[in-house]
Amino acid sequence: MRKSERLFKLVTLLQGRRTAMTGQTLADKLGVGIRTVYRDIQALVLSGVPIDGEAGVGYRLRAGFDLPPLMFEMDEITALLAGNRMVQAWTDPALAEAARRAEAKILAVLTPAMLNEVSRLPYRIPDFSYPERETHGLLRRACELRLKVKVAYRDMKEQETERTLWPLGMFGWGDHWTLLTWCELRDEYRNFRFDRIQRIDCLPEHYPQHPERNIEHYLTRVIGVEDEQKPA
Repeated sequence: MRKSERLFKLVTLLQGRRTAMTGQTLADKLGVGIRTVYRDIQALVLSGVPIDGEAGVGYRLRAGFDLPPLMFEMDEITALLAGNRMVQAWTDPALAEAARRAEAKILAVLTPAMLNEVSRLPYRIPDFSYPERETHGLLRRACELRLKVKVAYRDMKEQETERTLWPLGMFGWGDHWTLLTWCELRDEYRNFRFDRIQRIDCLPEHYPQHPERNIEHYLTRVIGVEDEQKPA
């Protein structure tokens, strides 16, 4: 659980209670150590949340305090909806459906005036159907689960090879997507365009976590080296 989520849940636990909750009770409910609770309480108090109590006695939220409702500025709404609709148009069907559900939740918290503004937003993202959409879903899951894949790939010279790859990340370039991988054939990072993948099989084998075979290492080591950025 991220700290921001933990602090939100901590305030939620204290809301509406007439009696104090001990630090140990809070720690048990949050699944953290007692010292973490003490630090989180201190952070909330310093940020202005009116929590009364002390270590060893218990904590309670002063009556009348409520978390402010989630609200967005119009430029934030524009950014969220434009990005959301790109996900709907350019990624796999499962993620696109998740984006549609997220958009409905965003719109549900807007005021009537904001909804009127949303209807006039200038961004329109065409939702084109293209053959690589199913590939998106398979490769996304392979990246998330660290599963090796075997692909038949046709390069720019129309030469076809078979590769066993470690899918590390997916990069959108506007008119196409590429898969960043560790290629077992080349024993090096390689990028592969989705539209040049002729066949793909997800293997029942996980690749290991490696300090020098991941997105962060790639970006620090090879970004700016022209040859390495070209699709294999």
